[in-house]
Amino acid sequence: MITQPFVYLVVLALMAASALLLSRQRYTLLQYIPPIVLLYLGVMLISSWGIFEKNNAITQSYLTLKSNLLPAMLFLMLLPNRITTLSKLGPKMLLTFFLASLSLFLAFILCFILFGLGYDEISILAPLAGSWMGGTANMLAVSSFLESSEEAVGIIMLIDSVDYSLWVMLLLLLVPYASRFNNYTKAVDPVEDISIDDRCALNFSYRAYIWLLFSAIAVSLFAQLSGLFLSKLLFGSVTAWSVILATLAGIFFSFTPLSTIRGLQSTANAMLYLLIALIASRAVIHFDTELLLYIALGMSILLIHALLMLLFAKFFKLDLFSISVASLANVGGIASAPILSAAYAQSLVGVGVIMATLGYVIGTFVALMLTEVLRWLA
Repeated sequence: MITQPFVYLVVLALMAASALLLSRQRYTLLQYIPPIVLLYLGVMLISSWGIFEKNNAITQSYLTLKSNLLPAMLFLMLLPNRITTLSKLGPKMLLTFFLASLSLFLAFILCFILFGLGYDEISILAPLAGSWMGGTANMLAVSSFLESSEEAVGIIMLIDSVDYSLWVMLLLLLVPYASRFNNYTKAVDPVEDISIDDRCALNFSYRAYIWLLFSAIAVSLFAQLSGLFLSKLLFGSVTAWSVILATLAGIFFSFTPLSTIRGLQSTANAMLYLLIALIASRAVIHFDTELLLYIALGMSILLIHALLMLLFAKFFKLDLFSISVASLANVGGIASAPILSAAYAQSLVGVGVIMATLGYVIGTFVALMLTEVLRWLA
């Protein structure tokens, strides 16, 4: 049993580093079960076996590292994502993306009603919506905002991994039927090639990288101190305000030279993986029929989403490529949307990248909006 905080953090860092190395591989399995999910499941199993002792020292280390890493990670994740690049998509693709987000939003609400869920399940559904309308970083932001338990995050990751994997496989299997689908909806040709400027391809500079790290730490400190002040002055928790402020800071500073520093994305990913390992280390999941019901709930959300997208495709005359990539840009994010785009044509990879970028920007806010709707329904 691990009882020392330093050993605890070293083990988590090693497992996060292993998952990061695995993410650079090109195994077919990793298209359906991302390394970040394998990391969560692996750490969660170790935690469930009682390897980590939940003593005061380890608990304090967990809370300190998590509260400081989360705002810094959100800030770095959003830095490369300039909102102005969204203009490259054009009105049709932007419409398709927002229709996909809207259909997911409605699907969450309908399933919340149909399954007879209550206030307690919001801490699971809202972060899942953050993941399926943004990405893992958005899920972490929303779960921290709602103060979801580690067990709730474990359920979210399980739903995400199983249902997401099935959804990716389905969308890839539909690629050969694009012509038939487009004839049915009377769709015009898919969007043309969109090139993506690699703004992080500059030469590495230690001075610039130090400034990047300093900025992330400074934003984290500012977000938490401001969150402490605003939570007392207005409403909400410190975590909630720090998440919002870090997100806004990332959007604002994406227009500065900080967004062009080489190593930015790798640093953000390292923080994300370490955060996932931290949260998983506190989770204890027992596999039972309740988990199967949650997986069925996730599939029901995706099924309603699919039916609504079919209706939208027929009404707006959208092609299969557009609705599929828009859907996966929401549900899968940057890890899978470009892969699906490439399955149609290599020149269309940029569409998936920009759509997933849009999901990162709006995912947290849309999920928080859904939270309020679900609370009203509960």
